[in-house]
Amino acid sequence: MSDAPNIWNSLPVPAIVVDANDMITEINVAAEAFLNASARSMRGIPVWDKISVDAPLEDALERSRAHGSPLFVNDADVGTGEGPPVQGNLKIAPVSNSDGHMLILITSRELAGRMTRSQGVRSSAKSAIGMAEMLAHEIKNPLAGITGAAQLLSMNLNPEDLELTDLIVEESRRIVKLLEQVEQFGNLSPPQKNAVNLHDVLDRARRSAHVGFGAHMTIVEDYDPSLPLAQGDGDQLLQVVLNLLKNASEAADRQGQIRLHTYYDHSFRLRRTDGSGQALPLQVEIIDDGPGLPQDIKGDIFDPFVSGRENGTGLGLALVSKIISDHDGLITVDSVPGHTVFRISLPRLSREAEKALKESS
Repeated sequence: MSDAPNIWNSLPVPAIVVDANDMITEINVAAEAFLNASARSMRGIPVWDKISVDAPLEDALERSRAHGSPLFVNDADVGTGEGPPVQGNLKIAPVSNSDGHMLILITSRELAGRMTRSQGVRSSAKSAIGMAEMLAHEIKNPLAGITGAAQLLSMNLNPEDLELTDLIVEESRRIVKLLEQVEQFGNLSPPQKNAVNLHDVLDRARRSAHVGFGAHMTIVEDYDPSLPLAQGDGDQLLQVVLNLLKNASEAADRQGQIRLHTYYDHSFRLRRTDGSGQALPLQVEIIDDGPGLPQDIKGDIFDPFVSGRENGTGLGLALVSKIISDHDGLITVDSVPGHTVFRISLPRLSREAEKALKESS
């Protein structure tokens, strides 16, 4: 039985266990991805509130439960309320010695195709980043020459022609900044993990935003004063928060509000496909009242070169995701017009390290 969690989470198809009242009691990792929700948040929720099937399943499920026999539904449209349904097959079977519990498996070529395409996109993006890094290095030198030549020419030009050389310099510098972002993404060093006060990180980011890109925004602090120290790289986490604040500020076409919210969730754990778990109790939310993420990219927003802005590079959120992943954390986003929440979940500093820190101070 020690391998049961590994087997359960290694199943390549969404699997859901419901009790005698059709309430969800457990879902595997594939089902978490299918439902776009954690197992913890799904427990106790009526399964038919989360899954819709174009077939009268409730009565058939009850008969299967009563007779202890499996139920198969082929070529059904299975939906979750988010996006179009997928066509797939359902396999439902009683769980032995479980007082009415039933196991629901969802198989679909479309779902399998999505996973394959997603893996392919990530592989392609990784290759593209490598190529972009090489090009960035090669392009920056001639760009510096072009910028210098334009500045020399501008010394002897009339005001009308000077506008053209200024444009050359401005656009060259913009390209250099883009290339530096590409190089930064590929060359980010592993985090130097130490004790980090997340509120200090948030305050530093807030002050920087207030005097720069976020001057038109109202930034509200909503902190849990008892939040323990995190284990991480303070400078890299500052970079994460600055990126998120900058995105929220640029998305607002008017004066808006950003709320920085922290809280402690002792029950939050990240479950991995090998069955292991990582406690991530420290929660940081960056909440804005802007227009929200475009629907067509919402599911890929953390992938490289995906951007909702016309001139965006698509590397800011990819960098954020990489940094949080390197911290063994998790970043998620919930977005509707008028309310976007980026939620960062991080591990706390170990109690042994906390004790040693107190003794040394």
